Amino acid sequence: MILTVFLALVFCAAITLLLISAIAFVQDTRLFSSAPKEALAVLKPRNKEPFYGARAMGWTIMVISVLVILGVGVISIWDGFRSGYAFMDFFLRFVLIFTIYKAYDMIFFDWFLLCKFHFFQHYFPETECALSGRKYGFNIKSQLLKLLVLFPGASALAAWICTLF
Repeated sequence: MILTVFLALVFCAAITLLLISAIAFVQDTRLFSSAPKEALAVLKPRNKEPFYGARAMGWTIMVISVLVILGVGVISIWDGFRSGYAFMDFFLRFVLIFTIYKAYDMIFFDWFLLCKFHFFQHYFPETECALSGRKYGFNIKSQLLKLLVLFPGASALAAWICTLF
């Protein structure tokens, strides 16, 4: 259980680095597909780097983040095999990691970074009018669909695949 919570926290940290590097360094609007539709409609492409080497640094951080995320998955599965996990053990581990991540996403990314801290709006000021006036966050239907349907389904599928071996 402690390992599962630790892996969830590592997963959240890697996703945070991924988000920060995409927004602050790479600034490629194609990476913002999960941003609120209101913001996507007014985004202007950035052709100039914030500083020399910013995009290279951003892509490097993004690759490292993706590798850490994959590492979380590998360690979750490997430890489950080593510990003799059954379907329900794998399922609970995966669903707990996803649930902690989604709660973090909804609270930290949507509420704090977007609504309170205006992190995205700092780098893309043209989105300020589209993102202002919100007290909570964005895409609540999509967030709840992931939390209640998609992540448990993916967790069950991954747990089933793990129990085949």
